Amino acid sequence: MHHLNQGKDISLEDYSVEADDHAYMEELGAMAPADAQRMLDVGVDLAEKSRLGTFIQMDRSVVHCRSRQDGVDVMGISQGMERFDGLKDYLWKNIPPEADRFTSRAHEIPHEGYFIRSRAGVCAPEPVQACLYISKDGFSQNVHNIVVAEEDSELHIITGCATSPHLVSGLHVGVSEFYVKKGAKLTFTMIHEWGQEVNVRPRTVSRVEEGGVLVSNYISLRPVGSLQMYPTTYLEGEGAVARFNSILVAGQGSFMDVGSRVVLNAPHTRAEIISRAISAGGTIIARGDLVGNAPGIKAHLECKGLILKNGLMKAVPELSGSVPGVEMSHEAAVGKIDQREIEYLMARGLDEDEAISTIVRGFLNVDIEGLPAGLQQRLEKAVDDTQKDMM
Repeated sequence: MHHLNQGKDISLEDYSVEADDHAYMEELGAMAPADAQRMLDVGVDLAEKSRLGTFIQMDRSVVHCRSRQDGVDVMGISQGMERFDGLKDYLWKNIPPEADRFTSRAHEIPHEGYFIRSRAGVCAPEPVQACLYISKDGFSQNVHNIVVAEEDSELHIITGCATSPHLVSGLHVGVSEFYVKKGAKLTFTMIHEWGQEVNVRPRTVSRVEEGGVLVSNYISLRPVGSLQMYPTTYLEGEGAVARFNSILVAGQGSFMDVGSRVVLNAPHTRAEIISRAISAGGTIIARGDLVGNAPGIKAHLECKGLILKNGLMKAVPELSGSVPGVEMSHEAAVGKIDQREIEYLMARGLDEDEAISTIVRGFLNVDIEGLPAGLQQRLEKAVDDTQKDMM
């Protein structure tokens, strides 16, 4: 793994792996108001009106899970292991437990995680929502998630991760394995709102079969201690597609090392990685890696970074092709706001702060595929709040 956090490595021994159990809630209205608000901020619909299913975990306890559609399974991983013998065929098949010390921690001291599956031919008309929440200060939450979109099914998952308002420090280790079967489509939208001293280590590997589509959206607008993730997707079947979108803001003291890697192993596969990143006093390393191993593939990588205040932004795009007939491209740009753009807007009646806000908002407002209208509006408000904070 890439060396990180400006030389200050994380000691797993600094975090507790024990936490009190939280009571199960039949209705989410029973949740404490402060926790409820944090979940709303990361896209969790507590009324569950426009959600097909819900999974909520606090520390190590599954506090709520349900599915409202036949053919869509939503539950904790341990319940999934009890109910479905076939789940063991997916567990640790994409990621070996010894991949790194964080992955090993999730294997040795597991704290649940979710199993979400759409059965063959089931097209879920609304998203399933999941929330992984840390409420105990100094806790290391080690989860293992499995998502399976079976043949010709369609599934959208919105997962919001957050910490309670009083929490100072914590560690989140999330091992996720995604399986997109033949002709299936999985859209996976993550909204993260961690604390200023929380360290976050997601470890995700996906496999996409023939004609399958994986769309991954990642949004992190609020300060975080450190975030390091490099999800890898293998396009294993002809015509498989992967699209990754990320929107990142690193405030003062935040360190983000975030990338996506797509390995195109089958003919006529397609991949796109698009990232928008703003350093408002923090550090962002934005990585993208496309590996072309089959003929007739098309892949594009686009990484744009904006520096406000004294932040550090580094773009690391990589392309590698091993056969003739691959079409791969990348564009990376890192810079500050163009003074001419500010002057243009000021000439039309905006003051300097308003002009900068308008440019920042436009830069962050990437049209993300597949977001429900309510979540799109909440995201636009979050972008608005973020650019006000940065000013």
